[in-house]
Formats: sequence, structure tokens, C-alpha cells
Amino acid sequence: MSNYRTPEAAHEAHVTYHLSPREVWEAQQAQPEYLPEAFAQDGFIHCTDGLDRLVEIANMFYTGDPREYVTLILDTEKLTSRVQYDDPDQHFPHIYGPLNTDAVIGQLKVTRGEDGTFLTIGD
Repeated sequence: MSNYRTPEAAHEAHVTYHLSPREVWEAQQAQPEYLPEAFAQDGFIHCTDGLDRLVEIANMFYTGDPREYVTLILDTEKLTSRVQYDDPDQHFPHIYGPLNTDAVIGQLKVTRGEDGTFLTIGD
């Protein structure tokens, strides 16, 4: 099972999540490495521990983007780039380098409302 709702459960299972527009992920998923659109600007890849927290983050930043989104499930023990928590609660790991696509162990469906609100991720 990869539907870890809380940051603590995800962290304990060595899983984190990355939200991506489906078209961006699908264009790179067959490559050895993936970089999100904001990587050049941010210098890292945003991730979130816990699906409930990820829904909150998605609604803070992405409701205005009408594209279909997918949630990538990452095995943190397989990541080859440096991972660092820059937030005091340690819920938001940053990957400082490309995401090696063999660390992506699954995908979860993202359900949105007609107004762009993110409603659920996963089951």
C-alpha cells in the first residue's frame, strides 16, 4: 500500500510524493531522470510526506492550473540525488538534483472539482 495519509506514516515507510502535471511526467517517464517545470527556478524538486498534506499544498498553489495532475510515489531509499528537509516539521523533502525515474514506484489518481480544487489523491 502506498496511500500514506500522514507525514509520519509516509516517512516511516520511506515514501514521499511529488505532484506533477500528467503531460510533464508522461513526457519524461521513460527517461532515466525527470525534472519538473520549476526545477531551473527553484533548484530542487518539491515533495510532500503524506497525502492529506499534499492535497492542502495542491490547493494552495495549483488550483489555477487546469491541467490534469498525477501524484508520483517515490521510494526515498532509491533516490540518487540529495534529499533534504528544509522545513522545521520535516514534512516537505526537497530533492536537490534530478529524480531518477527508477525511484518512482507508483502513481496515484488526483481528483479535482470543476473549479480546480484538489479533492482527493489516491483511493
